[in-house]
Amino acid sequence: MASLPLLRLSLHPSPQTLNKPYFPSPSLAVRSPQTLKKSYLPSASLAVLIPHSLRSTIKISPRRPTQPPSKKTICMSYQTVPATDRLISVVAYFLPFFNGLQYGRFLFTRYPNLGLLLEPILPFLSFYKSIPYASFVAFFALYLGVVRNPSFNRYVRFNSMQAVVLDVLLVLPLLIQRIINPGKGLGFRFLVMGYNAIFVFIVACFLYSVGFCILGRTPYLPFVADAAERQL
Repeated sequence: MASLPLLRLSLHPSPQTLNKPYFPSPSLAVRSPQTLKKSYLPSASLAVLIPHSLRSTIKISPRRPTQPPSKKTICMSYQTVPATDRLISVVAYFLPFFNGLQYGRFLFTRYPNLGLLLEPILPFLSFYKSIPYASFVAFFALYLGVVRNPSFNRYVRFNSMQAVVLDVLLVLPLLIQRIINPGKGLGFRFLVMGYNAIFVFIVACFLYSVGFCILGRTPYLPFVADAAERQL
């Protein structure tokens, strides 16, 4: 029971304590530089005097706009292909061209003037035909002597391998002809159309490859170039 008077005193503060300024924490009592006099606030309110606008002491440099990275110029130097490599590559494509002339027999029969375009290469063609088994000799000479010879650079080896692959593909129509044996009628018409298409394809590949080799560029024949790359 003796503690009841002390409890009443704590709940009802004395009149002297009401006139004292009340600040819950020293951090909450912020005085402005302009108010230097004492301020007495009632106990029910909180005296927080907001100072002037705060200024940072850390100097922040203005952010400069980021410039895009400068593009690096790449200079590519193209080496010219020697004349000997171009000559060997051109000669290599004569192998499938000479072996593919037999597919133009029907065109030469129907258009005799077409044979006049072959007059500049007739001496080489006659020399090629005069050698026994010229096709097999040229094939193995080109494959073993050039394609598998590391002394030649890749340009010559690739063109030679492409000519070899093209020459191998020319054997497939002859094998199909012997198996099917179209004879006469509709089968013979399909045979003539197939021969003419193969001859035009061979001439187009020959002109395209020889023209690129003369210019020192690498010709890429469809389907043939992929097979040549795998063999190298």
